[in-house]
Amino acid sequence: MKLRTLVMTVLLAGGFWYATSHGSWNLRGVLRPISNSGQLWSDPVTAHGAGVYDGDEQNNIDVYKSNRQATVNVKSQVFERDFFNRVYPNTGIGSGFLINDEGEIITNLHVINGSRNITVTLGGSDHKEYKASVLGFRRRDDLALLKIDAGRKLPFVHLGDSDALQVGQKVLAIGNPFGFEGTLTTGIVSSLGRNLPNENGVMMEGLIQTDAAINPGNSGGPMFDSRGNVIGINTMILGSQTASGEAGSIGIGFAMPINRVKAMLKEYETTGQISRPVLGITETYPVSPDLAEALELPQSGGLLIETMEQGSPAASAGLKGPDRAVRVGIFGQLRLGIGGDLITAIDGQPVERRDDLTRAVDQKKPGDTIALTVWRGGRSRTVTIKLGSAPEAL
Repeated sequence: MKLRTLVMTVLLAGGFWYATSHGSWNLRGVLRPISNSGQLWSDPVTAHGAGVYDGDEQNNIDVYKSNRQATVNVKSQVFERDFFNRVYPNTGIGSGFLINDEGEIITNLHVINGSRNITVTLGGSDHKEYKASVLGFRRRDDLALLKIDAGRKLPFVHLGDSDALQVGQKVLAIGNPFGFEGTLTTGIVSSLGRNLPNENGVMMEGLIQTDAAINPGNSGGPMFDSRGNVIGINTMILGSQTASGEAGSIGIGFAMPINRVKAMLKEYETTGQISRPVLGITETYPVSPDLAEALELPQSGGLLIETMEQGSPAASAGLKGPDRAVRVGIFGQLRLGIGGDLITAIDGQPVERRDDLTRAVDQKKPGDTIALTVWRGGRSRTVTIKLGSAPEAL
């Protein structure tokens, strides 16, 4: 009995020694089918008391689902001539949003690019394309009001209150950056009241700054608050250049406050048009110091009034145009009207650029006043003029 026990002990010890020294056992491999039923990954876990999405994620999803179909793609086409006088189409692409179920749409003026050949593609699963007409625009705010006729009621967004915005609050942008339709980005209000010139030199005032990613193609699209109300129109970015030559987001984007849109829409509802301020000075000529000396004008120079509309606010205020003409230039190739008023300052600011007067008027509304300091008859005077009104025209 003792001998058999001893033999069994030796055999077991030898077998264990052989298995651990020479075998290719893999304990993890043996146990794997038991631990995860053959999967190469681990199933998700949910913390106790947590739902599928957290509160912020669910808010993003809800805002997107509620407004995706009302965010549209806007495409415009104009025909231009190249250096060799060949005609070619120039296509602009941006975003927009439906503001009512009748098909009226807000976008940026620079998206339609001065064109009347505009198409709108609906968002979401619809993707139907419609020809759009321009009801009006406001150049100084880079806004345009379009209309499509879909023959049915359309989904639309709700407009919020941009005057109540606070730095730090959450914002969400929906648009078509680089043609990727229906893209959602999120961020916060980074700052308020930013003033920046656009690509045409027009000063955009009171912009909302955000770190939500805005890229080419987002222009004209809606910026929402966390309640899903539109509080801005994505308009401009500061960005780095992409491979296509366009500027890409670096987290500094700007939106036009929605209350500017509401003011424009109120005017359209009341008058049936969107108007621009009118001064009535249609042409000026910048006077350099050399030319000023020759014409016996102040060395600081300014803008010499060349043409002015009869009956305009400028004419009614007593401003004077030229009463005679001279030839200037090396070969006398330019006919210049003289004897009229030289504008030396606008609203107290010295004239520095050729387009200073145009820029100053563009920043105002019909009925506002503008103060022009002019040189006439050897002395300076300031004339305050109430601006008139005329429909905006492409």
